[in-house]
Amino acid sequence: MRRSLIKSEIIRKKDDIDRIFKEGKSVSAFGMRLIFLDNNLGFDRLLVVPARHFGTSVERNKARRRAKEIFRNHPKRHPFGSEYASSKDIALIMYPGKVSSFSVLESGFSDLLDRYCWK
Repeated sequence: MRRSLIKSEIIRKKDDIDRIFKEGKSVSAFGMRLIFLDNNLGFDRLLVVPARHFGTSVERNKARRRAKEIFRNHPKRHPFGSEYASSKDIALIMYPGKVSSFSVLESGFSDLLDRYCWK
């Protein structure tokens, strides 16, 4: 059983990132900001961005891993290979000092996804 996101589920190209930040809809809550945009690929993709001065590289990488795990396990996510037309590109920006524990990140990120991305 696969335990991580595959490469195509993570947004890496600069053009895709620029398009999300330019054209996407943005919502903020819980010390994080969620930007999302339809992608018509048939699966959801994620970009995790710890904001400037988030902490040490260990803390930033830990936050990224946790956010990806929450995204991977979300029940409403359209996984790779699904046939949903309303798939999304999602950028999560986390701010320093606000997201202190896994439970805060999980409840906040899941709530934002449920309320705004996957209605």
